[in-house]
Amino acid sequence: MSISPIRRPFVPSRDEPAVALHGFTRRFGQTTILQDLDLDIAPGEFVALLGRSGSGKTTLLRTLAGLDPADGQAVRTPSARAVVFQEPRLLPWKPVWKNVTLGLAGPSPRAQAEAALREVGLGHRLDAWPATLSGGEAQRAALARALVREPHLLLLDEPFAALDALTRLKMHELVLALWRAHRPAVLLVTHDVDEAIALSDRVLVLKDGRIGAEERIEAERPRRIEGALQAVRARLLGHLGAEPPQAVAERRASRRAEVA
Repeated sequence: MSISPIRRPFVPSRDEPAVALHGFTRRFGQTTILQDLDLDIAPGEFVALLGRSGSGKTTLLRTLAGLDPADGQAVRTPSARAVVFQEPRLLPWKPVWKNVTLGLAGPSPRAQAEAALREVGLGHRLDAWPATLSGGEAQRAALARALVREPHLLLLDEPFAALDALTRLKMHELVLALWRAHRPAVLLVTHDVDEAIALSDRVLVLKDGRIGAEERIEAERPRRIEGALQAVRARLLGHLGAEPPQAVAERRASRRAEVA
């Protein structure tokens, strides 16, 4: 497929990618972050992106979000996009519903906010102030702010990293439920291999400025990291330069046996 340089976003059809980058390069001064990167994401596909710190994950996400210029390169994204960041980024001087509809045009913004907040389980916090929300509630409000825009592309930049383990699992369930209901294409940037496997249809590893590895996850959700998924996990950790926990345990056991 031939892609001409970007001029304006588009609405994807079922027969073409929701996201398409071909040969994309991003440099900051003399430092090249992304080099000749190719990426396609199908409509409704859930993709997770892994990579070491500084590998360019957030740079790529910001490009797809339209926050950084594409410099006339071959980048195509839907016209309806939304981003959820690691921090909820709620304005403390506005009630929750006004944060949800910030910058949104429409005849009944409060009704739109209420519908979105109910969908994420925060219908009762419509008029609450952001300072009164828990960390999980604040991220739910950020999700509602994204959903109310009815995006064809939802970009998630480590949105669960600051949450405790139980809240994080609940947010995983919520994101999957919302994805099934709305079917946007999703790109989740994360450092958590287990999270990537649990949520996505496809896991990509960003390495040396390109997509260095890809794993398709076909197991039914909810998923447990066992059996074939343990092998997927080990391969992904290997691509990231990390040793799987089982291998670490075996190596330590071997050393103890040698000492004994």
